[in-house]
This record gives sequence, C-alpha cells and structure tokens, in this order.
Amino acid sequence: MNKWFLSFIVLIAITIAGCSKTESSINEMAGIKPPIAKIKIGEETFSTKLGSYCWTVQNKSTCVDTAGPVELLKNVKPIRVKAGEEVTFEMDYEPKPNEFHVLQINRNRETEVAVEDNHFTAPREKGVYYYSYGVWWMDKKKANVSKDDATYAFALEVR
Repeated sequence: MNKWFLSFIVLIAITIAGCSKTESSINEMAGIKPPIAKIKIGEETFSTKLGSYCWTVQNKSTCVDTAGPVELLKNVKPIRVKAGEEVTFEMDYEPKPNEFHVLQINRNRETEVAVEDNHFTAPREKGVYYYSYGVWWMDKKKANVSKDDATYAFALEVR
C-alpha cells in the first residue's frame, strides 16, 4: 500500500470513531452538510469540492466517504496560479473549525503543507497540484474527540 492510501485509511478510521456523539456535544452544528469552504487567490475566490465528512443534525450523525482529491477532481479544471502566490482559506461559518491539515499531492507524492493564519504559498515549480483540506471541530473538553469534520479538495496549476 502506498503512503497516501494508508494515511487516508487511518484518517477515515479516526473520522468514523470521532463521529460518535456524547452528551457533551449537545451544541450541534447548523445545516445538513458541512459549510462551504473556498480559497482566495489575489482578488478571486474559488469553490472547493466537498469530500468525506461526518456531520451531526438533531443528534443524528451522517458520515459520507468519497474518493481522494485526485479522483474527486478528475473532471475539474485546476485553478491557475503564479508560482509562490498566496492561497487563503475562507469559510463563512461559526464556529470555525479548530483543527485542520492540508495535504498536497503531485506526481503521486504527498506532502503536508504548512498553513499559517489560514493561508499557504503555492508551489514554485510548474505543474498540477491536488490538495486535501481537512477540518475538524474538536471537542474542547475531551481530548481527541471530533464533534464534526470535513475534507475539501481543490487543484492548482502553477504556470
């Protein structure tokens, strides 16, 4: 098994385990699906594609498993960016997720991307890069317990 697939399986296992609800999660998230996540590059805003998620409405959790970012975006044109351009995550939703991870996939190689203040820098090398933006609303009282979570996919083409 390749590293990405194994990481994905572990993430799904953690996500499913984290979707079980406890008495402390009475404050449920609003909406029947996770909020929309967008990215902003320069003055333009772009949609991401919702991937796997676990979401709770009226004490009922729904978990959806999808393909990874490369397969999920196979018919979607990548967003063109300049090398080193700033990419900012936007989510018009409260409360904001309190944990997130970004995975970059290029030529079957995966790299964790450092994100500071909701933004990161596009790669400097030309090519198409796929991203998985995973967000979690972690329980503030219980360690390692996720109330809800979602992954979003998008692709950048550095020219």
